[in-house]
Amino acid sequence: MTDAALTRDELSAESVSLSISGMTCAACSARVEKSLRKVAGVSEAGVNLATEVATVRFHPEAVRVPDLIAAVEKAGYGATVRSDEAPAGAEVAAPDRGWQPVALAALLSVPLLLPMLLQPFGVDVSLPGGWQLVLATPVQFVLGGRFYAAGWKALRAGSGNMDLLVAIGTSAAYGLSLYQVLAHPDGHGGHYYFEAAAVVVTLVLFGKWLEARAKRKTTEAIRALQALRPEQARLMRSGLELTVPVSMVVVGDEVVVRPGERIPVDGRILEGSSHVDESLITGESVPVSRGPGQLVTGGAINAEGRLLVRTTAVGAESVLARIIRMVEDAQANKAPIQRIVDRVSAVFVPIVMAIALATLLAWGLGGGDWTRATLNAVAVLVIACPCALGLATPTAIMAGTGVAARHGILIKDAQALERAHAISVVAFDKTGTLTVGHPTLVAREALAPAGGDELLALAAQVQAGSEHPLAKAVLAAASPVPGAPAAVDIHAIPGKGVRARVGEARVWVGSARLMDELGAPLGALAAQATRHEAAGLTVSFVARQHATDAAPKAVGLLAFGDQVKPSAAGAIARLRRRGIRTVMLTGDNAGAAARVGRELALDDVRAGILPDQKAQAVASLRERPGDVVAMVGDGVNDAPALAAADVGIAMSTGTDVAMHTAGVTLMRGDPGLVDDAISISRRTYAKIRQNLFWAFVYNVIGIPMAAFGQLDPVVAGAAMALSSVSVVSNALLLRRWRPGA
Repeated sequence: MTDAALTRDELSAESVSLSISGMTCAACSARVEKSLRKVAGVSEAGVNLATEVATVRFHPEAVRVPDLIAAVEKAGYGATVRSDEAPAGAEVAAPDRGWQPVALAALLSVPLLLPMLLQPFGVDVSLPGGWQLVLATPVQFVLGGRFYAAGWKALRAGSGNMDLLVAIGTSAAYGLSLYQVLAHPDGHGGHYYFEAAAVVVTLVLFGKWLEARAKRKTTEAIRALQALRPEQARLMRSGLELTVPVSMVVVGDEVVVRPGERIPVDGRILEGSSHVDESLITGESVPVSRGPGQLVTGGAINAEGRLLVRTTAVGAESVLARIIRMVEDAQANKAPIQRIVDRVSAVFVPIVMAIALATLLAWGLGGGDWTRATLNAVAVLVIACPCALGLATPTAIMAGTGVAARHGILIKDAQALERAHAISVVAFDKTGTLTVGHPTLVAREALAPAGGDELLALAAQVQAGSEHPLAKAVLAAASPVPGAPAAVDIHAIPGKGVRARVGEARVWVGSARLMDELGAPLGALAAQATRHEAAGLTVSFVARQHATDAAPKAVGLLAFGDQVKPSAAGAIARLRRRGIRTVMLTGDNAGAAARVGRELALDDVRAGILPDQKAQAVASLRERPGDVVAMVGDGVNDAPALAAADVGIAMSTGTDVAMHTAGVTLMRGDPGLVDDAISISRRTYAKIRQNLFWAFVYNVIGIPMAAFGQLDPVVAGAAMALSSVSVVSNALLLRRWRPGA
């Protein structure tokens, strides 16, 4: 197949997210994934146990969504197309509904467990076998019925899962006890294990309930973003305000936002000024000033002023909707390390069944004690729950991407999150990334008798109202002079500058070429201009001619440059403390690049690089084996470099092309967020490794102990429940991460 054909296939593929019901462990998610991948026309399928979501990429001409749902159902699980309005993990949004079965199971199990607890103290409160049967039966078959149903589905699909292990193990203990009851009709004399069966079922139910509560916290970030969506908007129609559902607003509509309200749509302010709290969208803790002509984002809070906003985006195209999709996609994707878990999970249940059978035969045939053999085999089945393995990676990714999103760092996929922990080189674009992206006044040099303030005020008068970038920089730096005469007779001189009359004097602001044509000698200003230009600055001169002057005279110069962002130096210093090498790649001239490099103390500066050369420059930064290179940029010209890097990091203040190409998007134009992105990646990867360690340790230690008779089934049930809860709880510690950590 040609590259062109591959491209066409990729372009024709569609994606769908399915909510999967009935999964209980890593073996379940692996089976659903395998079933989906077997469907002809499916190019990619991934199943996240923590969110219970399957993300499927398929070719619509070969397969339809109902076919995908049918494949999942054939595997023994339920599937529905997930609504865009419901966040991943919404199925655990109200886990408290599951506490009643747990409480009832505990009430029925306590009388069975109490004799075992009191026996070491010489207290005998054991119940007759018939009463134990009455208490244990509803726990085993009614409250524990879910294990039989799910286990049977797994068997029909030709595989196994956690439910099958629990169902077989507790049924063996229950069946052994039932045999003792029937063998001793008087109700005494037999040794019963009803408490093992009932307590294991209770503990598993309790563990799943705790797990659901903990999983709910990993999806809080998405639900917090969902909650930012206002349900209503005030449309301005013919001078009247009409309250309508947000879904009725279309691009171009004018929306009124009152003080204290959330802005319902993305738009541009037509009237009014206010401060806007965008903290939950950008992570910026301080409200920002917004006025006419400026953009506002739906979901932000309008502080004190009434705003009239013209809608630029609604629904799925809004910034908030795109943020939610990016976070959900990252949480639904699998990290590369998860592949290890998937391979283990695929063979885990059959191996456990084989170990349990070997335990039963070894104890039964070797010692002749089939009761003991049965209990040890039950303990093996119960301790070997693969839930913790399935939850170890996705819960850490969910917690990590969620807390990152709350602080203005959007991680597009789990691969970028995992890869970022090993970053050793960070390459920055200059303009708009390390610098503010537009010219500002850096220096002013005035010749006597004029002073610096007078020079600046004179230039501002001449350039009032101009849209030229350098004129805007002058106007931004100048302070109004009370009573100063306004400039009149203003004329632009194309490619050279501008002239005007201020009071009785004629004033010119422009290039050295303009000064030469005017016959205005630069004198000492020439050397100063050369020095500024060597540093990469742009120089404009100011000349003035009074009525008594024979010719115009140069009175000063203004030097402009793209200033370094206030947070850039601190950001570079933080990266250096982590042992990360910092490089700047820019198409700007060597003088301007060197000035920024010196100011920020960068390790390497490469200037004059054309856009199509940036990708090769990124590749050349891998000087040592194992180097992981990140590229940070914001423009269309940075897209190839972002794609070529191991981790692409885009500023949301830049172009959509850059953000679509990058694996990480920074919602503020703050270079300090680069270090924060690396920090949360390292914390998350550490949690993944910790979780996998504990998940494997529970089984590596627990299964041999159970097989050798050192683990009671009740203790095994408690350890199994604890394993799942512990890995989720450990992942939730990521929610305590803060920027700068």
